[in-house]
Amino acid sequence: MVEHKDSHEDILLAPIAHTGPGFYWAVAGLGVFILWGAIAYGFQFYYGLGVTGLQQPVGWGFYVTNFVFFIGISHAGTLISAILRLSRAEWRRPITRMAEVITAMVLFIGAGQILVDMGRPDRIFNVIRHGRYQSPLLWDATSISAYLTASLTYLYLPMIPDIAILRDRLGKWKLFYSVLALGWTGTEAQQRVLNRAIAIMCVLVIPVAVSVHTVVSFVFSMTLQPMWHSTIFGPYFVVGAIFSGIAALIVAMIIFRKAYGLEPFLKPIHFRYLGQLLLIMALLWFYFTFAEYLTGYYGAEPEEMKIFWSKFSGPFWPFFWAMVLCNFIIPLACLVRLGQHTVGKVLAASLSIIVGMWLERFIIVVPTLSIPRLPFPQTIYVPTWVELGVFAGSLALFALFYLLFTKVFPIISIWEIREGREEGVKEVEERIKSYLPDEVNGAA
Repeated sequence: MVEHKDSHEDILLAPIAHTGPGFYWAVAGLGVFILWGAIAYGFQFYYGLGVTGLQQPVGWGFYVTNFVFFIGISHAGTLISAILRLSRAEWRRPITRMAEVITAMVLFIGAGQILVDMGRPDRIFNVIRHGRYQSPLLWDATSISAYLTASLTYLYLPMIPDIAILRDRLGKWKLFYSVLALGWTGTEAQQRVLNRAIAIMCVLVIPVAVSVHTVVSFVFSMTLQPMWHSTIFGPYFVVGAIFSGIAALIVAMIIFRKAYGLEPFLKPIHFRYLGQLLLIMALLWFYFTFAEYLTGYYGAEPEEMKIFWSKFSGPFWPFFWAMVLCNFIIPLACLVRLGQHTVGKVLAASLSIIVGMWLERFIIVVPTLSIPRLPFPQTIYVPTWVELGVFAGSLALFALFYLLFTKVFPIISIWEIREGREEGVKEVEERIKSYLPDEVNGAA
């Protein structure tokens, strides 16, 4: 039994202990896209925003779309980790850290989109110096900063026992791991304090995460722009964020499952459970989308209807109907019956949802600005190679951060797997006893 456990732990430590050629090829491939993004941003920084497709009246385009999209993906860690920890779902153990890392890494990329969107990125300090709390933009900066702090803390706390394992079992970077382990020896008192701290962070990070994407929606809904001024935008954005976050987590799980040989840990049942969550979120997303557009259509306010028909049958119809296809029809076809080929079906649905949720953000941002109420001519926004390069570089930078993390820390929590294996039977027995009535004296 001990050998079986050690062999499983060796699988989780192997990516850190040994680096194969595939890692360097992956870094090189991602480096090409990052270089493209750096050149594109350098070109924009030197010549100004005129090299992008942004113009009057479309002042927001790819960059703000990417900002909302990346911040939405960060909700993967909140749902999968915090909520499942609080509900004591045992199947969470191999996937919690993957979700938490997505949250921490993608928040940096999402916040960076605001800097890219500014012609003068140094003016970001004006938000701190001269910010007014009447502005939803300052609400955004405050909530994202709080969420990033909470997410990094929540990521670090469950890593402490695994960092101690790395300190004791690996020869390299011993000083680095010793500092981060904070003197962890695994005593009962230390474990009790750690469990309490993780539970507190679970409770704190959920409302912070919900508030973040609600505040992101306020940037739109607090204006009087057609198709933006909506009371449903808060929960609509939160549902969409969780939807895309689960999809991003599934794609990451499948990639590292194949690359690092994690099939013993990430089993089809995990993808079945996550697929069921995706299906529920797809139905919720469709409900909110239907309610939003039905309300606008029934009200038939002239300025709103211009935007409405531009999406349904006007210049933006390919993006709108592609969004519906990717976010509802394809996931429904893949996830309703997860009998055979579970992993493949869930992967297809997840990739479709990631594309569809980016399109949803684009459909929210651009059409309203392209058909202004003020006396500006209507225009069609077309991104340039600069915006495409920055987007590709941002995706590659996120993937590189994630990949480098797996070379320094275990991507699956070793101590949680060990704890689940050693205490699983006892926990199940105790929980079953709590559900059933007590035995009556003298009963057979």
